Amino acid sequence: RRVVLGLITSKFAKLESEDEVIARIHEAAKYIPLENLGLSTQCGFASCEEGNILTEEEQWAKVALVVRIAKRVWGDQ
Repeated sequence: RRVVLGLITSKFAKLESEDEVIARIHEAAKYIPLENLGLSTQCGFASCEEGNILTEEEQWAKVALVVRIAKRVWGDQ
């Protein structure tokens, strides 16, 4: 079984702290093996069309943040 943690908000442009997100991943790893965990945004960016105002550049910054954190936690598997 795998669990994907939606720890990155897609509602606001401000980037989450990498260290804080990593700490939350390791907290979850107390209950589920780290190799069974994944990281994602809380939801997709479709709501940016009619609600959450994020520019395309801000959306890509969120995706890049997920990639950076994943590499720090799980490496380049």
